[in-house]
Amino acid sequence: MKADLHCHSYYSDGNHAPDFLLKRAAENGITHLAITDHDCTTALEKPLDDYYGLQLIPGIEVSCQWETQEIHLIGLGIDWENTELKNILYKQQTARRSRCEAINQILEANGIEGLLDYLDALASTTFTRSHIADFLVLSGHTKNKQKAFKQYLGKKGKAYVPFTWIPLYEAINAIHNAAGLTVLAHPGRYSLNKRKLEALITHFKANEGDGMEVSYGGIDPLMQRHLEQLAESASLFISVGSDFHNAEAHWTDIGKFPTPSPAAIKNAIWNHPRWHF
Repeated sequence: MKADLHCHSYYSDGNHAPDFLLKRAAENGITHLAITDHDCTTALEKPLDDYYGLQLIPGIEVSCQWETQEIHLIGLGIDWENTELKNILYKQQTARRSRCEAINQILEANGIEGLLDYLDALASTTFTRSHIADFLVLSGHTKNKQKAFKQYLGKKGKAYVPFTWIPLYEAINAIHNAAGLTVLAHPGRYSLNKRKLEALITHFKANEGDGMEVSYGGIDPLMQRHLEQLAESASLFISVGSDFHNAEAHWTDIGKFPTPSPAAIKNAIWNHPRWHF
């Protein structure tokens, strides 16, 4: 099998419909694809015309809090109709909308109008700061998304609104209760030093986390090897995923990530006893 277990549709912060993702995955030789939108399962709820011979794995990416750090948790093989999970996702979506409204008030005070109309015209179920950055670029207020975060949306930006997500352990429990497997997404991307990253993984394992991504789009080879070692030390399964969002971004594509080492592959998440795809 060739799996990509992390990608996004336009129901969260991706640029494409689920059908596009499946077709692209098939063209790239993927056999198993998980659409893991941020805090929503809309892509799983909508009927698809064609699966292109792929096994679609119901997935989710839940934003969580560990200490002061925002952490992303992948759920694979979830029952997206599970009541507990649906309630948590609804709360997350509502909180995201409230944050957008708070940011909009700040932007309007700075003479920037039209954000909420822009968001309401999107297909998205969940709104992220990435959507707001797109708005700032398209409306001519910043040159690119990086500057949008620096000037407005980052922690030192004039429109930054602090936000607290659900605790990591709570998200782990909800995904497990929805029959899913939990995977720590892109651990090397968090602003954590070596000691803190190890503490995060220890906390994740102590709360019965199942696996962690050791290969994803753009990962440094040294980081990949380090993550493989950390996964082995913590007795965690490994997972892989492109974190694909946009076909116009030439540096990323569905299925585009380094292959883990043979030793790591032996402990791949698809070898987990509860994997059934």
